[in-house]
Amino acid sequence: MPLRNLVVVAGHAICKEPRDPLNESNWVLLDFQKNEVHCYVEHVEAGVRTAAADPSALLVFSGGYSRAEAGPRSEAQSYYWIADHYGWYGAPEVRNRAITEEFSRDSYENLLCSICRFREYAGSFPEHVTFVSWELKRARFDLHRRTMCWPAARFTYLGPNNPPGYERALSAETRNRAAYERDPYSASPEFRAKRDSRNPFRRTAGYLEVCPALRGLIEHEGPDLYAGPLPWERE
Repeated sequence: MPLRNLVVVAGHAICKEPRDPLNESNWVLLDFQKNEVHCYVEHVEAGVRTAAADPSALLVFSGGYSRAEAGPRSEAQSYYWIADHYGWYGAPEVRNRAITEEFSRDSYENLLCSICRFREYAGSFPEHVTFVSWELKRARFDLHRRTMCWPAARFTYLGPNNPPGYERALSAETRNRAAYERDPYSASPEFRAKRDSRNPFRRTAGYLEVCPALRGLIEHEGPDLYAGPLPWERE
């Protein structure tokens, strides 16, 4: 069956031993990520089960080689091997429709680069995108969707859970979303520095070659909404 739809699971951290993913000592975590690893595993499960329900869906685990202390391991790889460890939650056929996207450095890139990765793998752009991450990031990803001029009717957001420290996380998310509202294409020096810090191995994506139709969008710095041509219909 042709691949038509995209299911994205956004990575948050790197697991060095995915055969024991619920053991926090097997993860490379920032201080605020403590006690969150069971939530990451639930995101993996949600993505697999969503893809299992749609034989035309490609499952993409998205997230780069973000931590030097993790070595040459990516967030996306971690999530892929966690799904493998759990036998793809009773749907092993999803393994044949699951890939990684290993260049994303922030949430905007999680969405944009995963669409590019779908184009690279399937040879076309997806008809529908389902995105899995924290529930409290729902508004942020609606902003990213609008920033890309991706139609709301072709987008579904799944938030299986929230971080255990919800109040602190919500406060941080409010600040982060406000930063994206000011700078939706994350082109400011502050965003660039954050992206650089999440790319310690200095890897460069080839999405401009894979998706020449998106060059204008990929290179657009805003803050005005991108008004150039796109391979999908705007809202």
